[in-house]
Amino acid sequence: MHNPQAILFDLDGTLADTAPDLAAAINAMRAQRALPPVHYLSLRPFASAGARGLLGAGFNITPDDTDYEAMRIEFLNTYESALAVHSHLFEHVTTLLHGLNQLGLCWGIVTNKAQRFTKPLISLLDLQEARCVISGDTTPHAKPHPAPLLEAARRIGVRSEHCWYIGDDLRDIQAAEAAGMTSIAAAWGYCGATEPTQWKADAIIDSPLELLELIRAKHLQVATS
Repeated sequence: MHNPQAILFDLDGTLADTAPDLAAAINAMRAQRALPPVHYLSLRPFASAGARGLLGAGFNITPDDTDYEAMRIEFLNTYESALAVHSHLFEHVTTLLHGLNQLGLCWGIVTNKAQRFTKPLISLLDLQEARCVISGDTTPHAKPHPAPLLEAARRIGVRSEHCWYIGDDLRDIQAAEAAGMTSIAAAWGYCGATEPTQWKADAIIDSPLELLELIRAKHLQVATS
């Protein structure tokens, strides 16, 4: 693990708890079809998997189904209409970001969420200090492809091996590894269908404050070596 010069974050499930509004969009669609709601805790693990994961959990539908594309568009429009009713930053994320600023570390956001959602959310969640924001449609590829992470490193002017990337999904860890970045699994997030212990991340952390302490310890180690 290199001493970090920049910290990059996933958005959904890492910096922000957006699952309540994503789940609400699924249940709004079910209500339109006179279907009972799906319990929030059944939908939450799929929040980092986007429309495909949530539609699969809410309607047992896959991209191979003939109705999938129409339902995907409906889901995205429904979500966009109520983007940040219940979404908020996870506990201690603000303290973490202030701590990074005090250490002189720049930080940015790399998400698979499309820019049409990312841009307003960044403002609504007060994350405008991010040095860069890379959305799922900023580059030709989304995570787990390394292109979005490499674009973030290019924009902030830090070599990829000196960046740490923190995310709550296996794709985040795979993207970081492919980009040559230190990978950190955010175990407080949604984490999907597999346990972070199976992802082969460079580190697994249980809270934003633990990440801050890990970074401070790495800086101290370098300063005293």
